[in-house]
Amino acid sequence: MAPPLSWILLITLACSTVLVSGNAVPEEEREVYIVYMGDLPKAGDISISSFHTMLQEVVGSSDASQYLVHSYKRSFNGFVAKLTKDEMKRLSGMKGVVSVFPNKKMQLHTTRSWDFMGLPLKAQRNTTESDIIVGMLDTGIWPESASFSDKGFGPPPSKWKGTCQTSANFTCNNIPLGEFESARDAQGHGTHTASTATGGVVDDASLFGIASGTARGGVPSARIAVYKICWEDNGCKSADILAAFDDAIVDGVDIISLSLGASLFTDYFEDPIAIGAFHSMKNGILTSNSAVPLTEIF
Repeated sequence: MAPPLSWILLITLACSTVLVSGNAVPEEEREVYIVYMGDLPKAGDISISSFHTMLQEVVGSSDASQYLVHSYKRSFNGFVAKLTKDEMKRLSGMKGVVSVFPNKKMQLHTTRSWDFMGLPLKAQRNTTESDIIVGMLDTGIWPESASFSDKGFGPPPSKWKGTCQTSANFTCNNIPLGEFESARDAQGHGTHTASTATGGVVDDASLFGIASGTARGGVPSARIAVYKICWEDNGCKSADILAAFDDAIVDGVDIISLSLGASLFTDYFEDPIAIGAFHSMKNGILTSNSAVPLTEIF
């Protein structure tokens, strides 16, 4: 810049493209911007040609489509493009455009234990928890971890509409539904957050024999859909975060969880997490996002 495990849903996301430099503007003067256009049009499917037309108007070239990096068309409306600052300003003033903002890099966060939050290991459970699908947006997952054993789990709920993207170094099981060119986790953060949310009970867990105890998630009987949006060499980019929201909403997740964010306050219309969470909420999906300690802001 994405084991006898039989069904891990993972979605490896990273917006990339090969762009040909325009004749008038050097390629180095272009940056990646996200063009957010609100809800999906009520008339029907989004036409990619309409994005091409918009780009042609601001770029002033018939081959402006080469600057289109990615389009959001499943849960909300918008696209990602390589633009100059002047083109970005012109595009911001066009009809139907809510905001245009840079493809910023977010930082990973972490969390404390469920015991600290008052949810003990022996908390009363409900059998319907197995139908809950938590969409994890992070660095991926290490599927062979004992936290993700699918022992005792049946097939995914019928509401699940996503797919399992396997690779030479990755297979799928009945719990995770959703460096490496796959959703395998090379950094460990995504595996940590996924196991914190829904990891199964693992006795005698320790760090090389130190601090031995029981590792488990808040809802061990729930499912997870893993969307890899963070890459060791490219960070967690805004465009990839929105692409994951765009897919997860339609895939059928019940909750979206991500432990990452910006180090500074951002306008809601330029914040990919706020935009994604807004459209998730409109579809009845709760978004759980980590908070940044005030000491990191001030």
